[in-house]
Amino acid sequence: MDLTPIWLTLKLAGITTVLLLAIGLPVAWWLSRGRSLFKIIIEAIITMPLVLPPSVLGFYLLLAFSPQHGPGKWLLRTFDIQFVFSFPGLVLASVIYSMPFMMGPIKSALQQLPPSLSQASHSLGKSRWQTFIHVLVPNIKPSLLTAIVLTFAHTLGEFGVVLMIGGNIPNVTRVASIAVYDAVEQMDYGTANTYSMILFAITFILVISVFIFNRYQLKSPLE
Repeated sequence: MDLTPIWLTLKLAGITTVLLLAIGLPVAWWLSRGRSLFKIIIEAIITMPLVLPPSVLGFYLLLAFSPQHGPGKWLLRTFDIQFVFSFPGLVLASVIYSMPFMMGPIKSALQQLPPSLSQASHSLGKSRWQTFIHVLVPNIKPSLLTAIVLTFAHTLGEFGVVLMIGGNIPNVTRVASIAVYDAVEQMDYGTANTYSMILFAITFILVISVFIFNRYQLKSPLE
């Protein structure tokens, strides 16, 4: 059995999660501070992958970054970068598709923190950025871990988006979900079951770890 799709999937999920963590923390903080029409529009755009069919998002990404059209044509001519049918394209699609899974828990947790935390930090001379990093982020550890695990696990199971923009190229864009589909099409249910069980086991371990961690974090010191 070829384990390359599994390693490729883990690599994709890891890179996507790291990128989204770097993007999601500051953006979620910005969105959590007050409300404006512009912020509502940005939040709606970020949330769209939750309700859009993956094939629709993948189709528009395919059009946008095709070497024959718009941004894709410009990127290829200017920087010799091609996102369509390449691993970087999978990363780009995964970052966009999994963004609400990173942003949602972090933004909700930040909004639930009492304003007195920030006020106390500012009164001690800390800047907004120092307050965010050293005061707010440590107080949302359970939500932060939940966001990281949800993002990683969601990326493991992506199919429609990665198939549309990445295709099915062995050792390049053929991730585990596509390998399962290929095996089923070939009526090789044994291989499909093996890939599926590996993904199921990884995802289950991740999710149960979050529940255990959050239970430990919320446990009363008297218990």
